[in-house]
Amino acid sequence: MNSGDTAWVLISSALVMLMTPGLAFFYGGMVRKKNVLSILMQCFIVLCLLSVQWVLYGYSISFAPGDGFWGGFKWAGLAGVGLEPYADYSATIPHQAFMIFQAMFAIITPALILGAFAERMKFSAFLAFIVLWVTFVYGPVCHWVWGMGGWLRKLGALDFAGGTVVHINAGIAALATAIAIGRRKNLDKNVPTPHNMPFVVLGTALLWFGWFGFNAGSALAANGLAVNAFVVTNTAAAAAGLSWAFIEWIKNGKPTVLGAASGAVAGLVAITPAAGFVSVIPAIFIGLLVSLFCFIFVSKVKTKFAYDDSLDAFGVHCVGGVWGALATGLFASKAVNPAGADGLFFGNPQQFLVQIAAVAVTLVYSFAVSMVIYKVVDFVMGVRVGEKEEAMGLDLTQHHERAYTILE
Repeated sequence: MNSGDTAWVLISSALVMLMTPGLAFFYGGMVRKKNVLSILMQCFIVLCLLSVQWVLYGYSISFAPGDGFWGGFKWAGLAGVGLEPYADYSATIPHQAFMIFQAMFAIITPALILGAFAERMKFSAFLAFIVLWVTFVYGPVCHWVWGMGGWLRKLGALDFAGGTVVHINAGIAALATAIAIGRRKNLDKNVPTPHNMPFVVLGTALLWFGWFGFNAGSALAANGLAVNAFVVTNTAAAAAGLSWAFIEWIKNGKPTVLGAASGAVAGLVAITPAAGFVSVIPAIFIGLLVSLFCFIFVSKVKTKFAYDDSLDAFGVHCVGGVWGALATGLFASKAVNPAGADGLFFGNPQQFLVQIAAVAVTLVYSFAVSMVIYKVVDFVMGVRVGEKEEAMGLDLTQHHERAYTILE
């Protein structure tokens, strides 16, 4: 084992853990003040709930050496997952270090989905949906792409830190739930605006900070590959934040704080699958273009098709993740990572086709199974709060609390 590698992976695990509270502030600032605590609670409870689920069986079905489609229960309860390295994943860090690093990915992924149904889902239904989704969607897709023997991994799909496993997977599930749960009441007459933009900026900063662990930590070592991932992550986020601000400036006459923050997050999403395979100049192109693609979906496509993706989980995470996965197939270079592959622009068109296949499979599987899970939960316990509860806000109706108390 290597103490430096172990230290870096543990630090990265802590950084990724911080992303879920960061997401809580990012999302929480964008909802109306009567629903901010519900967002904070959903993110916080996901951290608690899935930390337990992961060690009981989540890690096993995702990473145990099962077959091409799932890992099975060989490592349930962390049986056989000890303090010695498991060479198939890393020969220089304890197996449990890899396990807890991956736990933080499994935690934040379903938290991303809640941006699509914010302000209208029962807390009890949320808990049931999340556990089922991580079990039947995240676990299998994670194994396909990252698990030893996973069929997409064998196919050669590249996903360094979760463009497919995390962002496309959660983003398309967000669209499924937004369609299934329906639009918020009186949305056309009373368009909600972010109630606390400083929260949004704080959340963006925490996400950006934690993303260095998300991407650079995925090198699983304190080495040059981690440095490359760190540099391209920061560069793509910066380019995307600038790009979104300038798009707004040109289109609307003024750039907004929300736009710059959304652009930075979109850039972080897009560079995630490519971080360990591309160099810095391609990272700039990835960041610049992702804002354009996401802006079109957020401002045009959502309006045209009238789905209520409350906080643009689909428009940013799925669209950004798809672009990032495809861009990996364009810009990947073995000069950056010999263990990866060359992309289309480096003489290997086959890699681009593999990336398309991985994206398509994830979109179809996650959307279909997410919709089934939603329908089952809705049939058993009902998913959406009543009209009166929605009007009062989820903070009071689901948690009997207020975020803000104004003293007379």
